[in-house]
Amino acid sequence: MKNLLNYQSSEYDCGPVTLTNAMRYLFDREVLYPDIIKYIMLYCLDSYNEKGEIGKLGTSASAMMFLANWMNQFGKMKNFPVACEFLSGDDVYISQDSKILCALQQGGVVVLRLYLEVAHYVLLTGIEGDSLYIFDPYYEEEDDPEFDAEYYDPGITFINDQPKRANRLISIEKLNRTTKNFYEMGPYDIREAVIIFNTDTRLLPENTIDYFI
Repeated sequence: MKNLLNYQSSEYDCGPVTLTNAMRYLFDREVLYPDIIKYIMLYCLDSYNEKGEIGKLGTSASAMMFLANWMNQFGKMKNFPVACEFLSGDDVYISQDSKILCALQQGGVVVLRLYLEVAHYVLLTGIEGDSLYIFDPYYEEEDDPEFDAEYYDPGITFINDQPKRANRLISIEKLNRTTKNFYEMGPYDIREAVIIFNTDTRLLPENTIDYFI
């Protein structure tokens, strides 16, 4: 059985929550090893803020890279069908032949670092025309008096009826921008992403559909 996707519990834990959501999206609850959840929580929230407080600058690229490598080795040792690839810099771009788009077409997910006032991790789960399905672990309600006006950008659509898949639909054009507004990836030198597959359900390239317009 697939679980509902989770929201973060604090202002800082978008990284571990999004990695856990990737596992929830790709695998049934009954087959997930507790080791995976344990190590996600152990190695994330590793960044220090300017006051030297651990975790209050969220999760670093180094931790994401380490966990991607750890899950690859775990999959080999346990014969568990997980495969990951860490991307950075110019590789983190969405286009017809990009690794990110190809991964989504093949049934994978992408843990993506972008901006939501500050650096923030979300989960990419699918494609619809020139937009991507995203699960953002930062909970918001559109009727909240403090709801930020920047969510009304034309490239952002809220989804309220797919709790196991997505709560936003974001245009690819907006995601690709090099600025730091809501749901934009920002400058190339700070971009990062982790592609994750369930290798038992991954589609071969010849079986994929070209969704991109």
